[in-house]
Amino acid sequence: MAGLFLWFEKLIQAMTISLHEVVPVPLKEKLLQQVSGIWNSDIVFTAPEWIKIKAPSGTGKTTFIHSLYKMRTDYTGIIKWGERDINSLAAEELAVYRQQKISVVFQDLRLFPNLTAFENIELNRVLQTVYCEKERITEMAQALGVEHIMHQPAVRCSYGEQQRVAIIRALVQPFEWLIMDEPFSHLDKTNAGKAAALIAEACKERNAGIIITDLHDDDHFAYSRKFIL
Repeated sequence: MAGLFLWFEKLIQAMTISLHEVVPVPLKEKLLQQVSGIWNSDIVFTAPEWIKIKAPSGTGKTTFIHSLYKMRTDYTGIIKWGERDINSLAAEELAVYRQQKISVVFQDLRLFPNLTAFENIELNRVLQTVYCEKERITEMAQALGVEHIMHQPAVRCSYGEQQRVAIIRALVQPFEWLIMDEPFSHLDKTNAGKAAALIAEACKERNAGIIITDLHDDDHFAYSRKFIL
């Protein structure tokens, strides 16, 4: 019981994300011949930093996000959430981190195609410790201009609409870190600006950190640090 209490006490502290000489195995030969600010380095991100990682094609951008979220483990080195090597986490611990500490916007969005846009968001909201009221979904949908597709199956929404739905879904749960893989890739400048403003507002309210990857430079956020993957 004392050990469980100590683990929980550490969990409620502000969380760092750190990488220690991490290199994805499938890209190892290629990446070790390149200069990177992330791969094969020792680096610590501390909330509430807002981190931009510019990731040219072929440098493992999506691999990085998936590894950071513990969806891939085919890398050398160590990734830690706080003091814990993420590969040492039991399934129950991993679930708690993903429900309370880390939220994600995937490049491929991962919406359930046959559920409506609203149901995709609501499912994430109620599966977590309920963080926001249902009415907040409507407010965010209006802010991003997708209120009219909330009751359409996700598969019938455009990719840009789906991208905004995925952003809202990520914001309805608690988090200390929001990690995003090209979250504005299918949005025009106006809609990208609206989405960035909503994300910034949510992260400031929670004192949360951001890690975002993209192919290009941008001025969406007041970044603490910028890296080349």
